[in-house]
Amino acid sequence: MLGAGLLGLAWAVPVGVAALGLVLLGATFIALALLVKGLGLRHGVARARLRAALAETIALDAAPGVITDRDGEIFYLNDAARARFAAASPGGTLVSAFADLFAAPATLVYRLQNKALATGAAREDVVLRQGHMRLSVHRVGQQGFLWRCEDIGDRLAAGQGGEAISLPMMTVAQNGAILFMNEALRRLLGGRETTLDRVFGELPLRPGENHRITGAHGPVSVMPVEVPLTGGRREIYLVPDARQHRVGPGEWGVLESLPLPLLRLNRDGAITMATARARRLLGDDAVIGSHLADQLEGLGRPLSDWLREAWEGRNLGRIETMRASRAEERFLQVSLEHYHDESGPALVAVLNDATELKSLETQFVQSQKMQAIGQLAGGVAHDFNNLLTAISGHCDLLLLRHDEGDPDFADLSQISQNANRAAALVNQLLAFSRKQTLRLDRLDLADALGDLTHLLGRLVGERVQLSLETGAAIRPVRADKRQLEQVLMNLVVNARDAMMPAGGKIRLVLENCSLDRPLARDRAVVPPGDYVTIRVIDEGCGISAELRAKIFEPFFTTKGAGKGTGLGLSMVYGIVKQSGAFVFVDSVEGSGTTFTLYFPVYREDLVARTGGSADAPAWQPDGADAAPPRDLVAGAAPAPNGALAAVTEGLPRPTHGAPPRDGGIVLLVEDEAPVRAFASRALRLRGFTVLEAESAEDALKTLEDESLEVDVFVTDVVMPGMDGPTWVSEALRRRPGVRVIFVSGYAEDSVSEHQNRIPNSVFLPKPFSLTELTETVSRQLH
Repeated sequence: MLGAGLLGLAWAVPVGVAALGLVLLGATFIALALLVKGLGLRHGVARARLRAALAETIALDAAPGVITDRDGEIFYLNDAARARFAAASPGGTLVSAFADLFAAPATLVYRLQNKALATGAAREDVVLRQGHMRLSVHRVGQQGFLWRCEDIGDRLAAGQGGEAISLPMMTVAQNGAILFMNEALRRLLGGRETTLDRVFGELPLRPGENHRITGAHGPVSVMPVEVPLTGGRREIYLVPDARQHRVGPGEWGVLESLPLPLLRLNRDGAITMATARARRLLGDDAVIGSHLADQLEGLGRPLSDWLREAWEGRNLGRIETMRASRAEERFLQVSLEHYHDESGPALVAVLNDATELKSLETQFVQSQKMQAIGQLAGGVAHDFNNLLTAISGHCDLLLLRHDEGDPDFADLSQISQNANRAAALVNQLLAFSRKQTLRLDRLDLADALGDLTHLLGRLVGERVQLSLETGAAIRPVRADKRQLEQVLMNLVVNARDAMMPAGGKIRLVLENCSLDRPLARDRAVVPPGDYVTIRVIDEGCGISAELRAKIFEPFFTTKGAGKGTGLGLSMVYGIVKQSGAFVFVDSVEGSGTTFTLYFPVYREDLVARTGGSADAPAWQPDGADAAPPRDLVAGAAPAPNGALAAVTEGLPRPTHGAPPRDGGIVLLVEDEAPVRAFASRALRLRGFTVLEAESAEDALKTLEDESLEVDVFVTDVVMPGMDGPTWVSEALRRRPGVRVIFVSGYAEDSVSEHQNRIPNSVFLPKPFSLTELTETVSRQLH
């Protein structure tokens, strides 16, 4: 229209050049309009051809098939869909077609359609008012959807004469509402019920025990058997009470096809019948004819005694948890009931898979054990770090008055080095209990392992060959470099010991790894994503399956007396878990062992969005990196044959010259008198004025003098009475400009939370040296 108007205007314009311009402009608009119309016609023809091809494909499908657009309007139905959905027709909507089948069809259609838009296809099983239907949808192009509706039904087995036979069954929601009842249950009750409490007079249900319900023809005794579904739903099957009903010879075939694990036992305990589900749970297709004691173990007493009590009517319905002998790591809950048929009395064993429950129970027990040991380790580490701070601190004070030519200098150096070794052992306790302080940084593992390999090569000795294999373009991770080095050092030392005295080869393999689906193994799940893996592969004696389940437990070791603390691998586990990574072990006895570490790839864009820092530890505020690194390799395990000396040889040693003078007023709050004495003398030697307090209450009392100026608070975290963060928060209300240094034997989670809310605060872990203390105070002051 615009092009035609411009042409008409051109005839009315008297000027030749202007009229010619309008003619050209109008012709351009007309050409564009024709092109767009032609493209639209071609797109419509292609879409029509696609729908016609799909219609031809599903025309003879026995299941109902429907093609709709994005708004749910129906374009095509095959013959099966026309017969199944009376309200459906081209031009109508899929929601109206489903309106008579189940509640809230619009919600279901919208949910499945959105899933199909995201993933290409979606499927869901729907409970109908009568029966079940499997509804699947596939995306077709950008605007179309192909729906397929498959009836599942509620008939479970066919009897003689073609008549369908089924156990009474219902589907129940988590809140007790009955979503579905099959025809057998409706006949038994004489109608449909809406809630579980209207069927059973006594709740909760006790699976494996008889319950009395009111049927259409009077009271009926039944045994409910539950099958869990997704979303908290469950299917409940009602098995007739064997004491009131004699099962016909053909009725066990009905049970065969049910999703119920049932066994029939004779008086000798032999299995005479078993459903398909029971055979799968036991892991033995030839279960019939075997004795129950050959299939189950772990009752804690002879299985024959349990069966004899059941025949006598004792402990019927009582649930026992046992392990399936012929299925790997599968636990079953088993209950026994009396049963009668034409062949005589028998016992029925009702099975239930309890593997996941047992796994959760094991994890809970392990978690409780680790928590208890962790609390003990944390307390021991805290007290030991106070002692080591006093020992190493006073040793540093003595070294200030002795140079290398002094006869006592060598003895004092030995005291200092052994104090550092003791601190390393305490650090292992903190590592496996996950209470150590990590300084997480962006780390290039290729460079880190390249530097570490030379050091480890000296550690493993001449009989062991150590090699590093690095993949291309290794991506960065976020980890504590010192602790990662300690992890690899422990793994390499263990690998070396496993190959002695013959020796062998240890391979460190560094690679990128992408998981497109969760990796589930060893009771852990690695989420999908990008990772960098480190594998430590040896050619040693391997680890048996029994020992593999215990190797990460603290104080567990297979080495002889005096050759291992049992903390090495538990420390590895603690550091890896605290870093947000994963560790797995694979081993074949006689062929070697492989430890695999999964570290998540570090993403700077994610850190930028969350406001984090790539360089600062996650638990510290800005500037909290004041504590310098230890002089020795932190956390190094005491290695045999002087290995630790070989590792630390060539590392920088602390200098013990006279410290430079400084100034400032420091309020020192420490309940341990030896630590307070050392810290006070060290700070005074540096030129600071030191005010001492042995408790938080004494510190607050000292600060009541408003004329007293204080520049820095140096306070212990854990003290009797009021703790460090609490009194500091109170003191800063009146003295907001004072800097704060927290010291502690270990960093608790609550400390970091308090510290994040206290401005100008840093953390200094114990044991600290004279130089570390004075330099930290000096940095805070200036």
